[in-house]
Amino acid sequence: MMENQLDNIVKENIKRLFFEVNESLIKNNRKKESLQIMAVTKTVDPHLINIAIENGITLLGENRVQEYLSKKDQYLDNAKVHFIGNLQSNKVKYIINNVDMIESVSSLKLAKEINRYSIKENIKKDILLEVNIGKEDNKGGFLLQDLQYALEEISQMSNIKVNGLMCIPPKINVERYFYEMEKIFIDIQSKKIDNINMSILSMGMSNDYKLAIKYNSNIIRIGTALFGKRDYAV
Repeated sequence: MMENQLDNIVKENIKRLFFEVNESLIKNNRKKESLQIMAVTKTVDPHLINIAIENGITLLGENRVQEYLSKKDQYLDNAKVHFIGNLQSNKVKYIINNVDMIESVSSLKLAKEINRYSIKENIKKDILLEVNIGKEDNKGGFLLQDLQYALEEISQMSNIKVNGLMCIPPKINVERYFYEMEKIFIDIQSKKIDNINMSILSMGMSNDYKLAIKYNSNIIRIGTALFGKRDYAV
């Protein structure tokens, strides 16, 4: 497919997405500014990512450290970047200064490492805690029974700031899991834990973002609906 054709497909996808997201927000009595659309950029060419940025996408989601580092200098610089993939502790040093937020903090070990490097770099890192809401063995994240303890431990870490929660629910009974996540989010908000700012609930992807909007997600992570199906074996 020619580059111009791909450019036009991405532009049309963005228009359609903005329209459908706006419809969902209206349907659920939510304001436009209560939601951010994240473009998930795994295996996407930087040129197409820049097309998305030029057409109103102001937040990017990166899954792989090395891929991101190889592409980031080609991006237009008017978009924020969140890391959303599985992050190994030994890779923290490579992205600590290269992303605005780490959404996929899935263990106390990882949180400690992010805090350690943040102290070294004299920064305060914004993070989300990943919740394994479906208790799936093949996914990372805190189990519900461990979440309160994790919040209390991480709230004591001087150079990271918890801004909310993220999840990737099982594909079956998605609505039930979104409902549970919203309840957990509101419950933690009500506890007003020091250094825990529950302002972001990141959930919903191309196939279920309308349901996520219903349950007050304020970051939806969109890949396929923007860039089409991709070969993730790359």
